[in-house]
Amino acid sequence: MKAFDLNMEDVLENWEVYHAIREIIANALDEQLISETEEISIEPADDSDAWVIRDYGRGIRIEHFTQNENPEKFSGPPGTIGKFGVGLKDALATFYRNGIDVTIKSRFGTYTVAMHKKEGFDEIETLHVMYDDKPLAMKGTVFILKSVTEEHINQAKDLFLKFSEVEVLESTKYGDILESTWEIINDEESPNRVYINGVLASEEPNFLFSYNITNLTKTMRKALNRERTNVGRTTYTERVKSILKSAKSEEVLERLATQVRNRSYGFQSDEIMWTEIAQLGINALANLDDMVIFATEKQAMNNPDELERMRLEGYTVIVSSVRDHDRIDHDVVKTFTSYVEDWNESFEYEFVEEHDLTANEKKIFAKTHDILRLVGFDDDDMPSVRISETIQNERDFSNGALTLVSAVGVYSSEHGIVIHRMQLDCMEEYAGTLLHEAAHATSGAGDATRAFETELTDYLGMIAKRV
Repeated sequence: MKAFDLNMEDVLENWEVYHAIREIIANALDEQLISETEEISIEPADDSDAWVIRDYGRGIRIEHFTQNENPEKFSGPPGTIGKFGVGLKDALATFYRNGIDVTIKSRFGTYTVAMHKKEGFDEIETLHVMYDDKPLAMKGTVFILKSVTEEHINQAKDLFLKFSEVEVLESTKYGDILESTWEIINDEESPNRVYINGVLASEEPNFLFSYNITNLTKTMRKALNRERTNVGRTTYTERVKSILKSAKSEEVLERLATQVRNRSYGFQSDEIMWTEIAQLGINALANLDDMVIFATEKQAMNNPDELERMRLEGYTVIVSSVRDHDRIDHDVVKTFTSYVEDWNESFEYEFVEEHDLTANEKKIFAKTHDILRLVGFDDDDMPSVRISETIQNERDFSNGALTLVSAVGVYSSEHGIVIHRMQLDCMEEYAGTLLHEAAHATSGAGDATRAFETELTDYLGMIAKRV
């Protein structure tokens, strides 16, 4: 037997037996992938209290016990798990610490683990691989783990996506979106998970989906620690975003849309809190349901009557922040502003002819030209003035958000001055509304502007002079 010094200084004291088994399984899966051989096997031994983990690849050699980053795995096919070249050594040290006897066999020989005197230092013993180089007629590599229990094996297998029954909802070039694993098992929550190349990296109880990241960035590779545990969210957040932004499946987009729809009613996943994913959900909802309107918080607060009318028409109104609203694709999504514009374009006045007015209304309406003459109009340039049973609401942007204001009169180049019929109940109300709209006609300016205010001031001066 030859003794090969593992030269272990930094031992992972926090590793349990199942962590060590995980490394053996990971190496077997990598060998299966790289050598394109048949499925690995994990089975109890026939004649002892041991478990056997086997791949059918090229066979382990003594140099595989050295501590080196594995270039073959770095440049290997997508899904390759290994990286550090220390997982096997860490596993062997953990097995030894926990009293697990390990025998490893391949066509290159048989390997066991024992404490042995360090070469050149008889007083120091370190962990060694004891190597019998007698060739064996076999294929692949076999790990025989004595005193390992079925619970240890199940705990290790639970760390791999491969051995789960989780459904893949969609695969993208960055990784897979998995069915949510959140469920209640024996009154305990089973949170969603983030896998990296099929190995559990972290648990996320507030995620909408589970994920398997298969395309790692350089930053991710550097951030992944040797223990494969306690991987921080900052390591994989951007990749999860990339996976979701690449999603095309109806099932995934529908669930994001539902998150947006139910935003004001309760549970919100962490993904939908990310701006880019919120926009993805908003666009998905707009594409899946054409009876949805998005409004800002100010628009919702300042226009309760309009929102009620939208709801009565069958629309679902989603209130979003200004930040989210500004990022909306307005070519896809119906917003409060676009709804108002569409409604205004489709608005039809219910004009009332003079002969259909009451006697009192006719008396007041007959003063129209006299009132307009007070501010400089003559018979040749009198604007058109009509009475309607309905009036469009006016749009007000003075508070920084679109607000609809109930109007009693409007002016447009198409219809001239239109005044609501109810203004004919009182001469003062009718005259005030008429002059207000006339000032819009002569100034060409909107409400709350300097030009409009100046025009009204001039009107007041002309009327005072005539009086």
